[in-house]
Amino acid sequence: MKRKLTVLILLILIKVNTKAQIKILFDAKKAETAGNADWIIDADVHNLYWGPNAQLTGTESNAQRIPMPAQSGITAATLETYWEGGLSNWAIDCVKEGYIVESLPYTSSITFGSTTNSQDLSNYAVYIVCEPNLPFSAAEKTAIWNYVQAGGSLFIISDHDQSDRNGDGTDSPGIWNSLLTGETTGLTFNLDNFSGTSSLIVNTGSDSITNGQYGNVTQVLWSSGTDITLNTTVNSTARAAIYRSGNNNNDSKVLFAYAHYGSGKIAAIGDSSPCDDGSGDPNDALYNGYIVDAGGNHRKLLMNATVWLAKNTFNQVSEGNLKTNEIYVYDKTLVTHLSGSSPIVIRDLSGKIAKSVTNQPDNGEISLDDLPIGIYIVTYENRSKLIAIQ
Repeated sequence: MKRKLTVLILLILIKVNTKAQIKILFDAKKAETAGNADWIIDADVHNLYWGPNAQLTGTESNAQRIPMPAQSGITAATLETYWEGGLSNWAIDCVKEGYIVESLPYTSSITFGSTTNSQDLSNYAVYIVCEPNLPFSAAEKTAIWNYVQAGGSLFIISDHDQSDRNGDGTDSPGIWNSLLTGETTGLTFNLDNFSGTSSLIVNTGSDSITNGQYGNVTQVLWSSGTDITLNTTVNSTARAAIYRSGNNNNDSKVLFAYAHYGSGKIAAIGDSSPCDDGSGDPNDALYNGYIVDAGGNHRKLLMNATVWLAKNTFNQVSEGNLKTNEIYVYDKTLVTHLSGSSPIVIRDLSGKIAKSVTNQPDNGEISLDDLPIGIYIVTYENRSKLIAIQ
């Protein structure tokens, strides 16, 4: 008897007219609340101590998965104090945009393609990590890159060099560079520490990050941050959105960068201060960089970037995705109803071609008997869909 093949629910395969199914995950696992930082969207208790591992012996914010009160109660008039966290204003703006937000608590796992983890990255359109102070394990790195390569979006937020908040010998620039090493993102964080305002905005008029639906970004203010070096030879899609003051078009002095990686997207910023809304853990001294600094431009930048990242991910149906009636899998067979004669390409999550069919068979069925169990990306005319062989 044939093994039945089921499509892993990594794609929403029904066309919808709402953003309610777009979920954004804010990491709270990597010591984001260590020291004088509170890079979370909400916490009901403050009992964490961050060393090399988290312990319930301290006073730092301990974010729960679901922020409370419920986000269903948020309206256009809701204030950021509705939740308690240094990123609450950003998160509430996301809810007002129509997204669902969650935190990844310190007890959770970073996985991709796991059917036993309810917070597997495949459930989220955007994964936001603001100034991690604990390194990613090898397994976590693999999960993150598989997620982005398959169509997810990663928002990377760093801080300045020597910003180790939990005393374990690592800080966010080094942690991010460890994640980026060996990957063709074209992004590297510089080990800098500087402050200042910059108005060197790359604004072509059609750039949705610097000139998006939340407004035209005209300046940013770094309060002890770092910058980024781009390598467009490694990744031709790597782009600067904002340059450090006095360094126009200098790709080794970029304050905000973005790139495509595989089927996914990356945005990167060199300072965590623009994310801070000035409230959160009462044990910390927080500052309102999100709204007050740079005349409100940080909110425009972060929300424009969030909207860009959330579009056309594998969690959101777009005109570019293969639809249910065009292609599906059943009984070790890829069933196609595609118009045109372009090749159908099946890749594994590393991007390696596992199977390529130049001409569609007359019966529209392609055998997958020669492929091992795993998750694959099917592409056809620049459209894609994820499938799983079980």
